[in-house]
Amino acid sequence: MPFPATNASLARALQARGYQDPTPVQSAVLEAEADERDLLVSAQTGSGKTVAYGLALASTLLGDAERMGEPGAPLALVIAPTRELAMQVQKELVWLYGDAGGVVCASIGGMDVRQEARALAQGCHIVVGTPGRLRDHLERGRLDLRGLRAVVLDEADEMLDLGFREDIEFLLDATPSERRTLLFSATIPRDIASLARSYQRDAIRIDTIDRAQPHGDIEYRALRIPPNQIEHAVVNVLRFHDARAAIIFCQTREAVRRLHGRLVERGFAAVALSGEFTQGERTHALQALRDGRARVCVATDVAARGIDLPGLELVIHAELPNDRDTLLHRSGRTGRAGRKGLCVLIAPFNRWRKAEALIQQARIEVLWGEPPSASEIRLADQRRLLQDPLFTEQGSPEDAALADKLLAERTPQEIAAALARMFRARLPEPEDAFDAREGGDGRQRERREPRERPDKRERTARKQRAEQGEGGEPAAHDPSFKRPAGPMVWFRMNVGRANNADPKWIVPVICRLGRVTKQEIGAIRIFDRDTKFEIAESVAAQFAAAVRRTSDESVHIQPASGSMHEIRKGGREGGADPQRRHPGPAKGPRKPRKERAD
Repeated sequence: MPFPATNASLARALQARGYQDPTPVQSAVLEAEADERDLLVSAQTGSGKTVAYGLALASTLLGDAERMGEPGAPLALVIAPTRELAMQVQKELVWLYGDAGGVVCASIGGMDVRQEARALAQGCHIVVGTPGRLRDHLERGRLDLRGLRAVVLDEADEMLDLGFREDIEFLLDATPSERRTLLFSATIPRDIASLARSYQRDAIRIDTIDRAQPHGDIEYRALRIPPNQIEHAVVNVLRFHDARAAIIFCQTREAVRRLHGRLVERGFAAVALSGEFTQGERTHALQALRDGRARVCVATDVAARGIDLPGLELVIHAELPNDRDTLLHRSGRTGRAGRKGLCVLIAPFNRWRKAEALIQQARIEVLWGEPPSASEIRLADQRRLLQDPLFTEQGSPEDAALADKLLAERTPQEIAAALARMFRARLPEPEDAFDAREGGDGRQRERREPRERPDKRERTARKQRAEQGEGGEPAAHDPSFKRPAGPMVWFRMNVGRANNADPKWIVPVICRLGRVTKQEIGAIRIFDRDTKFEIAESVAAQFAAAVRRTSDESVHIQPASGSMHEIRKGGREGGADPQRRHPGPAKGPRKPRKERAD
């Protein structure tokens, strides 16, 4: 479908950029009923909304003319939540209005304020900026909004989330009352609706979001992993998919620093983004991603708002987001403008319920599975090597001469082996992550969804078995399991059935944190809130020292006190010290109760 009728100069700019078919939001804002009206638009990130409101402003700024007049006080103001989004919007509007002679100035926090002041003094047609910097220019008399004809609020929901409401209202109050107001937001919560009622007049509501399919171009996957395998899972996902550009989301700055350091250490070309970075560092990191010097970005939610990375193919939620909106905002970095994208949720066993709740709230279809194994990654590497453009590109005469010399001095097998080694040398090694599909005996297990929480009758039956001396669930994960010979020492781990504890992943965690082998682990008793297990006495002291030195945020191990009988019974539910179950000293016979008079 061709673009609806628009200004001739803008039509030429669209044609020069290869635009043929409009996106739904672009078609909607160009309808006849939307002409010269205030707009309240719901549109996803990556739906072409920047070009949409650029086209919608044409009738207000140009009318029937093909050229803008002399630049002076701005005619349009675009407010964006982040520096990256504001710079991206400026670039889009520069080429869209270039043939019409439009001058677009930027007013962005963290940039050179003196250069911006000079540009505003020289005159422009459109100003694009962030709320804080725009307010600063307005208060200092550098920005004149008295002649403004239109205001655009881009990603208004994010601006309110970031605390810019006061700045936005200050700017809107300084504009003429007869201006057009175009408000674009991924969601329309109560705060956005209130803002629209206060500053818009008879606005047309446009909703281009398919609620049943939040992002039709994004494939969602969730990976079941042990809690201690998050970094290994991230490494293997990056290696298996080999995306041209990927972004990994963490919750905190510290988590970003740690994961970024681990990826760089493993040989990934990675950059980091968080609130502690300066504007120069952020710009350098984003430019490295755009020109291909870096292929992985580790970021917090706030730092990644408004980022548009062309060719971003992969989004990894290394730490699950807190709510549905954050999940969709993160995932929306990929699958943009008709391109396909992949979104991977890393779901440790003890976070399955949260992952399932987020998926249900977002109404997305997710394929559950396990992280790619090292053998699967190596097979994918082989396929990529055989399909490498090196084999199809036309070589130069110098290349042919060198090939003849190599064949004269080396066998084809030696040359091919050297090529394979060179190809592998530039790739980070995959991790031998624990595969949830295999039990303790290494045999392939049937794939299954995260198990549901036992109903009340089942939990009661388990509790009765524990009270009868059977303890929790024993380590029967391996039919060939043999109890180690010699005396044993009991330890306690702070995860239980409530955390989806299972011997399949508990055993590798014990081995990793305690520097022991599977053969030195005895019985395992899983209770509702904790797990108790035996370690051979010959290595118990070494094991205790190792778990004290090992840092793990989600799993803590300590010696378990009490007798063997009490430990097997599990003490009080939730891992209370079995010693507390000992009855106190005898108190002697009770005194007879007084009879109550009728």
